[in-house]
Amino acid sequence: MDIQRFITAMEQVAPPELAEDYDAGKIGLVVEGKDEIGTVCCALDATERVVEAAVRAGADMLVVHHTPLWSPITAVRGPMSHLLRTILAARMNLYVMHTNFDRAEGGVNDVLASKLGLFATERMTVGLVGDCSLDVTEIVRRLPGGGIRVYGEIETIRRLALVGGGGFDPDLIREAAALGAEAFLSAELKHSVARASPIPCLEATHYALEAPAMEALSSRMGWHYIPDPPHVVVVL
Repeated sequence: MDIQRFITAMEQVAPPELAEDYDAGKIGLVVEGKDEIGTVCCALDATERVVEAAVRAGADMLVVHHTPLWSPITAVRGPMSHLLRTILAARMNLYVMHTNFDRAEGGVNDVLASKLGLFATERMTVGLVGDCSLDVTEIVRRLPGGGIRVYGEIETIRRLALVGGGGFDPDLIREAAALGAEAFLSAELKHSVARASPIPCLEATHYALEAPAMEALSSRMGWHYIPDPPHVVVVL
């Protein structure tokens, strides 16, 4: 497939206009390679391990959720030098679908809601609220890559709000509570936000909340999925 046809197809899956303003210049084709796309790999992050696996698989395109190029680069050294050298030497394209894929139909939040068995869902400004019958143990069982931290008292949750990625915004939590949510699931919770929240907060990892959507996208498109869970060491 020609690279422009591939980009057009991806923009239908996750329209760029759905992205948050801070994603300007950080989504779409962020590293340009070959003009013809045959083999496509997909992962959550463009880590060195993922990039090397994609090169071994003969990928012409690697689709990820998080760009490795968050800030303007003024020097290319260390891990970034190795990462870019590997991508460019293979002439592999790198395509990013971030907050536009979070919000898209069938994107991060939709896949997460399906994985947790939510129904009668309503869209928030960002994220979803849906009916369910879940306790914390069941949520942990259904999410990949470890447990969650709970702030507040929770038994069975009948209505859950969720936002893939770091979505613990006070305004969003209040919006979720107004829609009847009994708990709020996301990542990167600040202590001050947890203390002020009108409903219990469930803090998972980015990987647990977002990797399922990238795996589902890969399966849907017939791509090769590269799992790369973070290595977490618990010291007691």
